Amino acid sequence: MFKSGFVTIIGRPNVGKSTLMNSMIGEKISIMSDKPQTTRNKIRTVYTDDEAQIIFLDTPGIHKPKNQLGEFMNYEVDTALEGMDVLIMLTDEFNKIGPGDEFIIEKIKDIKAKKILVINKIDKFDREAVLRIAQEFGKYEVFDDILPMSALNNVGVDSLIKLIINYLKPGPMYFPSDYITDRPERFVVAEIIREKALMYLQDEVPHGIAVEIEEMKERKNRDLVDIRANILCERKSHKSIIIGKDGRKIKGIGKSAREDIESLLGSQVNLQLFVKISENWRDNNYLLRTLGYDKK
Repeated sequence: MFKSGFVTIIGRPNVGKSTLMNSMIGEKISIMSDKPQTTRNKIRTVYTDDEAQIIFLDTPGIHKPKNQLGEFMNYEVDTALEGMDVLIMLTDEFNKIGPGDEFIIEKIKDIKAKKILVINKIDKFDREAVLRIAQEFGKYEVFDDILPMSALNNVGVDSLIKLIINYLKPGPMYFPSDYITDRPERFVVAEIIREKALMYLQDEVPHGIAVEIEEMKERKNRDLVDIRANILCERKSHKSIIIGKDGRKIKGIGKSAREDIESLLGSQVNLQLFVKISENWRDNNYLLRTLGYDKK
């Protein structure tokens, strides 16, 4: 009997939520970075096999908001907690249990869904640490299962998928079997560019940048897509950092992004990147809506 259901992934910033989701669906849809609060929107992806269809929601890391963008990110988390069948909370050795985890546990404890605690990044610490973390979280008596894994190395991913399917009820196939995400290509392209910017830039810049796709057009009778995108930043000094000496940094961002975008689109890409200053864009409601950070 075919099963289906909705699964929300939640956790503190930088525990590997996006890496986990990408590993489970076998495609890179949600961007990854070692910097916290990389994910800004909730991103829906779909896993389908002969037994079941799982609709995943990757969420921003829960944090104390400092601006309108931060408030939007927490809003995305709250809406993702509505109507799911299974909830996955991620943690790891580096984010030892503290006020942030306790806040999440308090937030989810009364939700009527199966709850799985995933202890991620087990390749980074020993078995004793895994047992200690499991015991600490077990004291709250919130989780139905606790599963150690390494999402980056694909260790434990199959076990998690089997556990999720076991919890799901018989249901329909909500999306075609080859469907991967409800996000349009322009969104994924913008996220890829932002991911590469996070890789190349210094720590003080990433939270102050966004990517705006100004044009994305396929040339007639040619296997080529023209993309024109703006990297928005808040300060003149940030613009200089993004461009880099002799334009090396933005060229590196563009080259790395183009390779991933070509893989996504299955065609050659002519990518043009520009840097624009937009002061305090994270508190500009109009710009936030334009960039897709809109409470709907």
